[in-house]
Parts: sequence; C-alpha cells; structure tokens
Amino acid sequence: MVDRATRRILEGPLAKEVARFGIPLALGMALQTTFNLVDAYMVAQLPREEVGSAIGALGICDQVAALGTILSYGVSTATSSIISNRVGSGDTQGVQKAAWQSILIVTALGVLFGFLGIAFAGTIVRDIIGAKGGVAIFATRYLRVVVGGSFTIFLLLQLASIQRALGSAKTPVSLMLAGNVLNVVLAILMIFGEGPSPAAFAWAAPLAKALHIPRMGMIGAAWATIIARGLVLVPNVIILARRFEVVIPKRGARGLDREEIARILGVAWPSSAQMVIRIAAMLLVNSLVARFFTSEDDQVATTGLGLVFRVDTMALFIAMGWGSAAQTFVGQNMGASQEARASYSGWLTAIYDGITNVGLIALLLLHGETILRFFDDDPAPVAVAMHYLSIVTPTYIGLGVGIVLGNAMAGAGATRTSMWIDVAVILGLQTPLSILAVAVFDASLETLFRCVGATNVVSALVYAVVYGRGKWRRAVAARIA
Repeated sequence: MVDRATRRILEGPLAKEVARFGIPLALGMALQTTFNLVDAYMVAQLPREEVGSAIGALGICDQVAALGTILSYGVSTATSSIISNRVGSGDTQGVQKAAWQSILIVTALGVLFGFLGIAFAGTIVRDIIGAKGGVAIFATRYLRVVVGGSFTIFLLLQLASIQRALGSAKTPVSLMLAGNVLNVVLAILMIFGEGPSPAAFAWAAPLAKALHIPRMGMIGAAWATIIARGLVLVPNVIILARRFEVVIPKRGARGLDREEIARILGVAWPSSAQMVIRIAAMLLVNSLVARFFTSEDDQVATTGLGLVFRVDTMALFIAMGWGSAAQTFVGQNMGASQEARASYSGWLTAIYDGITNVGLIALLLLHGETILRFFDDDPAPVAVAMHYLSIVTPTYIGLGVGIVLGNAMAGAGATRTSMWIDVAVILGLQTPLSILAVAVFDASLETLFRCVGATNVVSALVYAVVYGRGKWRRAVAARIA
C-alpha cells in the first residue's frame, strides 16, 4: 500500500521530502482560496445596489460554514493521524477499518449540519451574528444553500485526508483543483444566467439559455459550489477504492465499529474544538463589528471585513496545507518509532510555511488595495479592509507557526494539547480583550484589529515552547495505536 511514498516519508532526505509533499498541499489550499476570491469577484459584478450587502454576507457565511467544515475536519485530522501511524507500523487492516468508519462519521455530521443550516439560518445570521439590513437578507439565503450541502465538503476533505495519510499528496490536490475550476464555470452560469454579465463571461448567456439555467445572483455561487464538490466526490471514491483498496470494505465489515469510532472521536474532538475556537474567534470579530460599528443604514465596516476575510483566510489555508504535510510525516515516523525524525519534520514544515507567508505578506502589503478593489471599488470598505491588513498581515507568520506545529502534534495524536493551547490563548486572551476593548472601553476598530494580531504572535510563541519540550510524543501509544 503506497510503499514507495511511505519509504520516502520514512527514509528519504527529510528537507527534500517535506517540501515535495507539502508544496502541492499548500498550493492546493491557496488555490482553493483563490477560487473563493474569484467567486467574490463575480458577485462583485452584480448591480451596485446588491454588491455591498452581498460581499458583507459572503464574509459572514464563509465563517459560519467554516464552523461545520472545521468540525468535520477534526475527524479528518484524527483519521489522518491514525492511518498514517498504522501505515508506518504496517497495519493494513487497521488502515482500512479507520478509513471506512471515519467516512460513516463524516456522513452523519453532514446530514446533521445540513438540517441545522436549512432550519436555523435566519436565527444564526440575525440573532447570533447580529447582521442587519441587506447583509442579513443575503446571508440567510446563501447560508441555507451552502450549509445545507455541507456533506459535500465534509466528504471531500475526508477522502483527501485519507489519501494524504497514505502518502499521496498530488492526486487529492489535483482533484480539488479540478473541482474548483468546475465551480468557477458553474458559478458564472448560475450567477448571471441568461442576463447581462461582464464581457469576459459573455459566453455564459447562450449556454445558460440552452441549459435553462436562470439568473440566480449571489445564491448561484452557493449552488455552483455544492454541485462542483458533489461531482468531484465521484473520482475520489473510485481512486480510494481501486488504488488504495480502503473503500468500500467487504461485506461484514461495513457496519458500525463502536470501538473504532470511539477511538477516532477520542482523537477528533479536541482537534475539532480547537479549530472551532479559531473560527469562532473570527466570528466574534465580525459580530463585534456588526454590533458596535454598523447600523441598518451603514454597513461599511461589515463589508470591509467581508472583503478582507477571504484574503485573510488564505494564510490560514496555506498553513493548514503545510500542517497536513507535518501531520503525515509526524504520524508515519512516530508509527515507525522514529521520534527524532518525526519531531524535526514539524520544525521543517513550520519553516517552509514561514517562507511561504513572507511572499504572501509582501503581496498583500504592496498590492493589497489593488486586489481588494477587484471585489468592491467603494473606497470606504476598502479603507477598512486595508487598515485591517496593515495591522494583521505581518502576524501571518505567527498564525502559520501555530497551525503547523499544532497539526504536527496532532500527527502524534496529541490533539488535546493543541486544543488547550488555543483555549488558553484565544478564549483566555483574545476573546476577553476584544470584548472589553469594544463593549467597555469604546475602543476603535484599530484596537480590535490589534487584538487579532497579538493573538497570532502569542499563539506562535506558546506552540513553539510546547512543541520544543516534546511531551506531546507520548500521545501515540495512548491514543492512536
């Protein structure tokens, strides 16, 4: 089972192999964010009276949808840790069992979140987030579709994680890229339909007419995303079944295995909780801005955050790509009892992520305003977004270090360690500081943004200290084996 890939991870030149494995993953995650930005660009081509509210709604919906995705991704992280460890120790049967049982878990989560999104979208947007006016209307409609179809992204990330744990980095990234290209094509057709569109998309109107696709506006982007993800699931299943022989299991092994499910969830819940905390922190910033810096008639600040959070998310996703590489290398090498190599691979991956972030930081600081104006040429929200970037962008390196080292420890099954670090830093530092600054001391947006940047820096320092001490390596025997 992927013997060549496993030998590279366990025996190859470490710096070279981490780069070879990690670059496609980081690039794939960056491209996924890029295609999300393309969606935002297309929405920005709608009539001016729709654009401001639609962009603000996208910023809110991305984060709410991410809560479910991240919760599911915790199961993917746990599965990847367990599978990579078993690959390193040669336990083929255990790999197959973990893969199938994890798929059953993720499918159940997808059904649950789909119901919640359809039934409670309005409550989430208006009562919990505090969105107002047109932003609330657009966000509610969009959220029902994108969260209602959560199962597609849940399963897509799960199948990709299984392939990565087995040592395949390029195939899942290629399929993810294909899905995103399909998403863009479908989004053009569904957003504009037979109606007017930018000159570059003029080809879409006759095709939409032939296919009887109506003009759906912003909601079309949500439907395009769900359909594209669903279509890409098919080749993922085929590859895992034929190439890796991990799905679908033989008769008699397709039912629930309570012991294996308990093992997966035992590793998964701290990782899920950790990432939910991170996304919840982003939602808190959006909620504080919506409640204290906007009104029914003035939603400039929320629109500004809607612009910037899609750019901001790129740093998070790139770090998650490198973190997936660290998780695989740590998990397989720990399974093969190569602790020193496992530990060193985490540091190397964090360095590679830091190098990547230097390029991203330079791009955003030098050309950020030009990039943002592609999505909204209104100077007021762009100014809010640029103010955020000027403060938070330099701390992306800290954000990346925390994500990568947290994933590296998760590769050893130490997901609880990562969770408690984020509980301490985000719930113990960022959350109270942000609320006190805005609600009690009537601080400015700048102070709120500085709380975000400070959290990234403190998080990196804490993760580096904990990772360097090495106690997380004990988790393998206790939670994964």
